[in-house]
Amino acid sequence: MSQRQDTRRRPRSDRGKRPGNWTFHDFYEVLAEDEKADLIDGVIYMASPESWDNNHLFLSLAGLLGDYVAAKKLGEVVGSRVAFRLDDKGGPEPHVAFVRNARRNLVRNGYFDGPPDLALEIVSPESVERDYEDKYALYQRAGVTEYWIVDEYLNRITVYRLDQRGKYREVRPRGGEYHSQVIPGFRLRPEWLWKETRPAKAEILAELLR
Repeated sequence: MSQRQDTRRRPRSDRGKRPGNWTFHDFYEVLAEDEKADLIDGVIYMASPESWDNNHLFLSLAGLLGDYVAAKKLGEVVGSRVAFRLDDKGGPEPHVAFVRNARRNLVRNGYFDGPPDLALEIVSPESVERDYEDKYALYQRAGVTEYWIVDEYLNRITVYRLDQRGKYREVRPRGGEYHSQVIPGFRLRPEWLWKETRPAKAEILAELLR
């Protein structure tokens, strides 16, 4: 059984779901700056407050990616509250997203007018199906080159990369590490992420830049 099929065994939560036929303009207008949400196929999904551990994981990943990309001068990393306008009915706010320097012209006041080059989502109990199924389909359709899912409840990283047909293929780890093609030289080991085995961010960054 595939990892994506296996995730369907966990219940889906519709808490915070705003059904309807919302446009990106509606989505942009109704949300406050401090609210995290996703617009997926015209439906708004409000995010629940993060757990303590989930927030630490987010800060660690966003900081590590941001520092690495800045050191290499590859582009920009944003987190959590930046919407990406994929089409008139799609505007997700990835936990962490990377955009290459050449595409900074798509930055608008309050959102990015296009897909990120890499999107990373951190799974929470209420976002399981949304991350593994809905956003998988949304990001693939929008042409997000790499989609990373970090699931601290299963202690698992899943990486998808678009193939030549524009379909996602799962990327297997090499030597216990997951490597990005979108962010040259960037890699992650699962043990770097979980709170029981997580080293200091400075240690990881030094190893990546060595």
